[in-house]
Amino acid sequence: MNEDKKELEEEQINTENQAAEQAEEEPSQKKEGKKRHGKHDKHAEKHDETAEKLQEMGEKLAEMNDKYVRLYSEYENYRKRTTTEKAELIINGSKETIKAVLPVVDDMERALQAMADEDSAKEGVQLIYNKMMNILGQKGLKAIEAKGEKFDENLHEAITQFPAADESQKGTVVDVVEKGYYLNDKVLRYAKVVVAI
Repeated sequence: MNEDKKELEEEQINTENQAAEQAEEEPSQKKEGKKRHGKHDKHAEKHDETAEKLQEMGEKLAEMNDKYVRLYSEYENYRKRTTTEKAELIINGSKETIKAVLPVVDDMERALQAMADEDSAKEGVQLIYNKMMNILGQKGLKAIEAKGEKFDENLHEAITQFPAADESQKGTVVDVVEKGYYLNDKVLRYAKVVVAI
């Protein structure tokens, strides 16, 4: 009986040990399950965050693309508008110049009709010349003074050279072959001159 009792006690101890081991394993299995479930939850959260960020970036991209398209359209409209304005400005500039010269044309026609009498013809041509110079002066045209001035290559073009009568005339403009002009203080045409050397 002793042996039976011992075997029974050993079985009972083994059973208790197994029960204790199972009890220890169950919480660790539960923990592993929780760990696995927790990892799955974290992965799902990361996926959701990534999806949200991706959606935000997509919205920002669409917004930026919309701004770009609007800006490009505005630029194209601006470019077309300025091109049209420049063309109109050139046309209107020519129009104003032609309009300003028309009275001179009228005077020229009158002078041609009056050419039979020489004095009146000269007077008519002088009138036309004065009127033309006044109109061109209003538009910014001004004659370059050259005769008697020191030769300046920025204003004069030497056509020929002439021997100077004395030392004081050297490098001076003796004669003007063709007048030079400024337009708005910039040289429009160089004066063609004869220079004393």
